[in-house]
Amino acid sequence: MSEETMLQLTQKLGSGEMLVQDVPAPMRDNGMVVVRNHYSLISAGTEASSVRAARSSLIAKARQRPAQLRQVIESVKRQGLLATYRAVHKKLDAYSPLGYSCAGEVVEVGEDVPGIVCGDLVACAGAGYANHAEFVSVPSNLCVRLPHGADLKLAAFNTVGAIAMQGVRQSEVRLGESCAVIGLGLIGQLTCMLLRAAGVKAIGIDLDAWAVAFANRNSADIAWERSDVGLEERISLATQGLGADAVIVTAASDSTDPVNLAGSIARQKGRVIIVGAVPTGFERDPYYRKELELRMSCSYGPGRYDPLYEEHGLDYPPAYVRWTEQRNMQAFQELIQCGRLRLGELVTHEFAFQDAPQAYDLILGRQEPYLGILLRYDGAQPLQRCSVPVRESAPRGPSISIAFIGAGSYAQGNLLPNIPQAENIVRRAVATNNGATSKRVAEKFGFECCTSDAGELIAREDIDTVFIATRHDSHARYVSAALRAGKRVFVEKPLAMNEDELSEIEAVYRDAELRGSQPILMAGFNRRFSELVRTAKRALGSGGPMSMVYRINAGQISSSHWIQDPAVGGGRIIGEACHFIDLMTFFCGSLPVRVFASAMQNPLHSPDVVAATIEFANGSIGSLSYYANGSKAIEKEYIEVHATGSSAILRDFRALELGLAGKVQKSSLRAPDKGQAAMVEEFLQALETGQASPLTMAEILAVTRTTFAIMRSIQQRQAVAI
Repeated sequence: MSEETMLQLTQKLGSGEMLVQDVPAPMRDNGMVVVRNHYSLISAGTEASSVRAARSSLIAKARQRPAQLRQVIESVKRQGLLATYRAVHKKLDAYSPLGYSCAGEVVEVGEDVPGIVCGDLVACAGAGYANHAEFVSVPSNLCVRLPHGADLKLAAFNTVGAIAMQGVRQSEVRLGESCAVIGLGLIGQLTCMLLRAAGVKAIGIDLDAWAVAFANRNSADIAWERSDVGLEERISLATQGLGADAVIVTAASDSTDPVNLAGSIARQKGRVIIVGAVPTGFERDPYYRKELELRMSCSYGPGRYDPLYEEHGLDYPPAYVRWTEQRNMQAFQELIQCGRLRLGELVTHEFAFQDAPQAYDLILGRQEPYLGILLRYDGAQPLQRCSVPVRESAPRGPSISIAFIGAGSYAQGNLLPNIPQAENIVRRAVATNNGATSKRVAEKFGFECCTSDAGELIAREDIDTVFIATRHDSHARYVSAALRAGKRVFVEKPLAMNEDELSEIEAVYRDAELRGSQPILMAGFNRRFSELVRTAKRALGSGGPMSMVYRINAGQISSSHWIQDPAVGGGRIIGEACHFIDLMTFFCGSLPVRVFASAMQNPLHSPDVVAATIEFANGSIGSLSYYANGSKAIEKEYIEVHATGSSAILRDFRALELGLAGKVQKSSLRAPDKGQAAMVEEFLQALETGQASPLTMAEILAVTRTTFAIMRSIQQRQAVAI
C-alpha cells in the first residue's frame, strides 16, 4: 500500500466482486471524527445477506427487490431506456462499502464536535460511516468515547450491541421476568447476555444445534432447538406456566414461523419485539386471544435515520428521550468495561484486514460455525492525503484539463457520459467525500487520479476547468474558490443558497473581470438546450412579449431527504425551480424583474406546492406552478408558450405541438431530451474557442435571485422585486 492512501473493503453490487483496495482517505468535515481503525466487526447476518444478493443474477436481484424493479419500470416510462440504464448500471457498477461497527483511535476532529480530542479511543457505528477501512469519518453522535486502555477488540461490537440493547429496551422486561429470544445468531446471543445482565431469565431458541449449545454454555439461562419435541410446554414449565413475559425475534428468515412461535410462547398481554428481518404476516388467533403487543425495534435506537441527529449532531434531551442510539452504545460499552458482558466467547474468528474476503467466503460457504468475526488492522498506518493515481498522467499542453468535485448519480448519469473522448480534453482528477466512489468514477470515466480533497484540485495548476456537482450547500464555496484560482467553472444548480453566497460569487467574478481576465461561469440550467425547446424557440421567434405557463408535477420527497434540509439542500424551490425560471427566461429573451408567489404550507419542510407569477423586463409574464402533490400518471413537466399569434406546447421534453399560422405541427422524440448532452457540448466548445459561457452572468444571477424572491414573497405575502 502506498503511504499516501488507505485500504478499504468494497464490493460491486452488480457482480459481488470484493476488493481490498487503495482509495483516498476521508476528509475531516464539521461534526465528524476521523478514526484510525484497530478492529471492525463483520455483522454476519446483515453483511452476508448483502454480499449474497450482490453475487446473485440480475433476475434474482429483481425478484429480491420487487419495489425497486417497479421503480426501474416507472423510470423507463418517464426518463427513457438510456437514462434508466445509466442510473441502474451506475448503482450496480459502484464500489459499495461494507461494514458498520468498528473501534479505533481518533486522529482528527472536525469543528462542532464536543468531548472528543485527537488520541481518544472511540467505538463507532453507522452504515456508510463505520466501514471496513483503515480510516473512517464518523458523525459525532455515532461515536462513543472509551476509557484509556479499553479493549478495542470487544469495543468493535458497538453497533450490534446497541441493536440488541434497543430490542431489550423495547421489551420493557424487568428484574425477575422472563424473555425468549428466537434466533441465536450474534445479535441473539448478545440479547441473551444483556437480559441476564439485567436479571431477566433468558430463554434461547434456534434452528441450529451449535448455536443452541453455545447459548447454553455462554449467554442464555436455557436454550432449545426449534425442532425439540414439546418446545412450547418446556417454555411454559420454565416460566411457571405463564409463558414468556416478552419475546424478542432476532432471527432472519423468509418464514412466518418465528413470529407465530412468538405468539404461541408469550404470556397473556405479553410483548413481541421484532429485531430481525422476518415477515410479520402472523397467525391472528394467539395474538388476538392473548391481546399481545407487537413492537418493531428500530436498529440502534432513537435518532436512527434522523439526519438532524446523525448528520447534524443535534441530541435529544435525556429528560424526554432517555436512551438515544449514542446513549445505548455508551451503556453497552460500560457493561463491557465493568465485566458484566463477557464478549470474548463471541469472537469465533479473527482475520487480518487484507484477508477480509476470506472471512466472507467463510460466512457464505458455512464451512464452520461462526458468530463474531473481527477484522484486525495494524493500527499504526499514518493518515496522509494525496491523489490516488488511476492511470498515467497526460503531459500539459493546449488542452482542456478538467476535474470533477462531486460525482453522484446526476454527474454519472448526465454530465460525465457527455464529455467526449477527445484529444484536447484531459480528465485530470475527481474528488468525492467517499473514497470508494471517487476511485470507481476515476476508473470508469478515465480520470488520471482520485482524491477526497476538493481543495487540492482547485489549487492544481494543471487543472483549468472544474465541474462542481456536490450537494447544494457547498456549491457557492467551491465556485468562489475556483474563480479565485482562475478556473473555468461549471456548477450544477443551484448556484447559491442565499443572497450572501450569491453576492460573494458576483464580487469574485467582477473582480476577475477588473483584473483583465475573462472568467467563465456556467450553471447547469440544461432545459434551454433541449432539442424540442430549441425548435420551439426558433418557431416562436422573439418579436414581442410572451405569456408562459410552466407546470411541474414534481412528486413528493420525504421530509428527511437532504434536499428538504434548508441548510443542505435549500428546499425544492431554491434547489430546483431555478431550472424552470431559466427556461422561461430563455423563451422570452428577457430577465425576471418581479414575482408574486403563494404556497400550500407544509409544517414538515419548506414549501413544495407553490404557484408563482413572474414578470419580465420586456413585459412577458410567466406562471410557474410547482406541485409536489400530483399523480405520477401525469407528465412531470408541461409548458405552454404564447406569442403574437403563435403557440407551443411541450410535454416532458418528449412531445411538442406548435400552433403556427392556424395549423398545428407535432413532433416527438423516443426518449425525453432535457438538454444535458447539448449543454455540456456547448460549454466545452466555449472553452475550446475562447467564447463566453453559453449562459450570461446576468441570466444566472437573475434566475438565482428569482428563487430567493419566490421564498420571500411566500413569507411576506406580497410581490417582491428582483
